[in-house]
Amino acid sequence: MLDRLQSLADRYEKLSELLCDPDVANDSKKLRDYSKEQSDLQPAYEAYAEYKNVMEELEAAKMMQAEKLDDEMKEMVKMEIDDLSSRQVDLEEKIRVLLLPKDPNDDKNVIVEIRGAAGGDEAALFASDLYRMYTRYADTQGWRIELMDVSANDLGGFKEVIFLINGRGAYSKMKYESGAHRVQRIPTTESGGRIHTSTSTVAVMPEAEDFEIEIHDKDIRVDTFCSSGAGGQSVNTTKSAVRVTHVPTGIVATCQDGKSQNSNKEKALQVLRARISDMKRQEEEAKYAGERRSKVGTGDRSERIRTYNFPQSRVTDHRIGLTLHRLEQVMNGEITDIISALSLAEQTELMEKGE
Repeated sequence: MLDRLQSLADRYEKLSELLCDPDVANDSKKLRDYSKEQSDLQPAYEAYAEYKNVMEELEAAKMMQAEKLDDEMKEMVKMEIDDLSSRQVDLEEKIRVLLLPKDPNDDKNVIVEIRGAAGGDEAALFASDLYRMYTRYADTQGWRIELMDVSANDLGGFKEVIFLINGRGAYSKMKYESGAHRVQRIPTTESGGRIHTSTSTVAVMPEAEDFEIEIHDKDIRVDTFCSSGAGGQSVNTTKSAVRVTHVPTGIVATCQDGKSQNSNKEKALQVLRARISDMKRQEEEAKYAGERRSKVGTGDRSERIRTYNFPQSRVTDHRIGLTLHRLEQVMNGEITDIISALSLAEQTELMEKGE
């Protein structure tokens, strides 16, 4: 581990030199790539620097302990050694986590798609509840939400809603939300007071940059139409809504949230890039699914990952067997404990595999 850390530290310091090189400063791609690489290495570099400092202090304290000291000084040195030894253990654990393979998409913004699935109007209402949950969670993280497309029903639920979460590290936390979310409650449309079970699906995709997924004009078909709202009524009479079809893959993206056709086209292309990138990522993961798929899972939208039971105020994440009895707080965006537990489970699994 120490050899790997020293190699990492050497690379970090080399990157500092490169970033001061005028040739690099004038090359936007190199500047971007080197800056990102150094930023990714910084937490481990700083932890290693702290670790070396603790080890030096610990060695000095142990040397002092071997000297002839009065009882009061012996006790002080012993307390210092205990404290430094505890910090050593904590830092070693922190460094082991930092050295785990990092998902290259972790720092990216995300595009989230929520759809009402089984359950009709109740599924659409739950989809809108999930959207509200994620927007409130985003607020606690200092992230910015940008609505990209929405299809509502007459009751105010969402048949489909697509939005961008703009914020550093958004994918590292939101990636665990992909999958089928099940709700058990008495719908507002239920007159007999019976509990219904409905589902909504969530797909979380890292935002793809232009240089990562290049879309050629010859490969897309652009259709325009009038935006519509709940019940199909026309929101405006101009053809501002845009549907973009990527002909080679058949992937389609639609945006009708803005009043400008150009703005809607740009948003649709943004979603299209993310969907194409997500398709390629899933194809790659499928090749290694047998040996590398994590039990936590971060991509299969058909997998039932969580149940929200309203009568019992209970939320259960089925991947790790976590149950919380504070549904109201979770629906208000307090999902940090769930996401932290999922992240820890994935880290533990990776360490057990020795990756």
